[in-house]
Amino acid sequence: MTILSENPLGDFLRARRLRLDPAAFGFIPGRRRTPGLRREEVAQLASISPTWYTWLEQGRGGAPSREVLNRIAGGLRLTTPERDHLFILAFGHPPETRFTASDDITPRLQRVLNTFPIPAIIKTATWDVVAWNRPAALVLKDYGQLPPEKRNILRMLFTDPESRQMQEDWEGVARLIVNAFRADAARLGSSGEIDRLVAELSTASPEFTAFWQSNDVAGHGEGVKRLHHPGMGDITLEFSTFAVEGRPDLTMMVFNPADDESADKVQAWIAASPRHA
Repeated sequence: MTILSENPLGDFLRARRLRLDPAAFGFIPGRRRTPGLRREEVAQLASISPTWYTWLEQGRGGAPSREVLNRIAGGLRLTTPERDHLFILAFGHPPETRFTASDDITPRLQRVLNTFPIPAIIKTATWDVVAWNRPAALVLKDYGQLPPEKRNILRMLFTDPESRQMQEDWEGVARLIVNAFRADAARLGSSGEIDRLVAELSTASPEFTAFWQSNDVAGHGEGVKRLHHPGMGDITLEFSTFAVEGRPDLTMMVFNPADDESADKVQAWIAASPRHA
């Protein structure tokens, strides 16, 4: 079963091209066999040869120069995460910047998590939760009650009914995380772990399959998470994501109550919960 495309750069360019409105770029829509921009229109916007752009989508003609890729990114009006993803697909990373996946968390890093009075977790590039504090166990998920292979945010979102029910906007959250995972997977590079996770989730969830095949990519630096908590009711959390120095395979996510009502609920819930939770 083939999970990763043999021409991911071409697939990504084609997906972006087909989603664009010709009228927004000054082209007359007219009668078109397919939606979006034509290849020659993208080539015109990027000031490159239509033949060269066609070959690029088809995986022919070798790798483009950085200048050409910048022109294409500008022509397609790619967002910053999309542009980064485009360059990763075209050039990859030198060995010294590739991730070395590991779930080894130092006691010092765990103590940092424990200083937060609000939920905080550390996740890998494949979205495995490898460390968390007590507030995270009480407010988000009691990861300690799960076997290690189940402590994966993607698996929980797409296969755990309880996790799904907690999300006010499950589809929006799931789509964003899949798009962010795609960017993380590209930075990590091709690996059997990624292939197995994508194959497993594609089999388990048609929604994951649809999101994965969309070829969308997004950042996940910060945002808002609205939850239907079984004990607290509705709460709103703002999340921020931080790199772990010296560990490019890890990121820390901190969840802060977004309003006074949510803060009061979270503080009261944590204070009333047994210390062993």
